[in-house]
Amino acid sequence: MFTISTLSTFIIIVIGLFLIPGPAVLLTATRTVQGGRQAGIMAGLGIATGDFIHTLFAAIGLSAILMTSATAFQVVKFAGAGYLLYLGIRSMLEKPTDPSLPQVAPMSNLRMYSQAILIEVLNPKTALFFLAFLPQFVHPENGASFLQFLVLGLLFVALSIMYTTLIAVSVRQLGRLVKRVPWMGRWSGKLVGVIYIGLGLKVAFQSR
Repeated sequence: MFTISTLSTFIIIVIGLFLIPGPAVLLTATRTVQGGRQAGIMAGLGIATGDFIHTLFAAIGLSAILMTSATAFQVVKFAGAGYLLYLGIRSMLEKPTDPSLPQVAPMSNLRMYSQAILIEVLNPKTALFFLAFLPQFVHPENGASFLQFLVLGLLFVALSIMYTTLIAVSVRQLGRLVKRVPWMGRWSGKLVGVIYIGLGLKVAFQSR
């Protein structure tokens, strides 16, 4: 279904995006500091569950578009590439934000899990990201598009769980590292921008 090159590129890009602190990282770290490792892991599982729901929505909708018209699917891919370019440019132009963890109210692990799902599912930026990101790795000639979306989504979720669990286990050490390496906060937006722009240009490059 997928070539080793396609899967390797997908995994590298996803890991690169994970390494830059974002809302999921901050939520997991906050819950870990507040309630311990188990709380952080539950928050990470909630985020991953929300991501999988977004994957299903994207897979159903975009697969239907592909069945209707291959040309329409290509339009969606290029629109997604344009959105990723926009995200990249915006990330590079944004000023660094305060990396300190936000204050949140204490709650049970089950509520943390449920809240993390809602936060991720109800985030329109996350939905747009999946609609723009996943089609760049789906090719009709490689088999059923829905199955391709599902495999990519499950791979993304698995990587997300591993990463957020790692954060929950080592959040104190990561906090010390960020304080010792101040350039990480200043340049994180630039690094994210480069990843988004590179992915957005991928489609244009392949079309030649």
